Amino acid sequence: MSGNHGKSDVDFMGMALEQARKACTSGEVPVGAVLVRGGLVIASGQNRCEELHDPTAHAEVLALREAGRILGGWRLPECTLYVTLEPCAMCAGALVQARVDRLVYGAADPKGGACGTLYNIVQDERLNHRLAVTGGVLEDACAALLREFFRNRRS
Repeated sequence: MSGNHGKSDVDFMGMALEQARKACTSGEVPVGAVLVRGGLVIASGQNRCEELHDPTAHAEVLALREAGRILGGWRLPECTLYVTLEPCAMCAGALVQARVDRLVYGAADPKGGACGTLYNIVQDERLNHRLAVTGGVLEDACAALLREFFRNRRS
């Protein structure tokens, strides 16, 4: 855990962007996540699907797994997850299951976003837990990194 008292959503999203850049340099889709509790970074993750040959190795899931190990449980109340791309259905479901309090994402995902764009799993009243959601934090930088990655991949 690293101390980050007084940091803002923009500061923590900047940290998630650093994770996304690491994923990009490894040939992964550039998505990064940082899990924070009480102003402290508890865990971070970056997409590692290609490296681990694992379709569930999304940045969000890896950050949740690391936080669970560090905190000694699978419930993560009073935590905020910062992620550069709006979570997919799998990751949104994991956030609900982990009882994360808040989600902050950078770029919306019109093809797979499950936190308000295509679906809204994290705020579905039929589920046992709902998250507060803030989208669009450092949206331009997050989206630009993804656009550049896919542009280079197509070339």
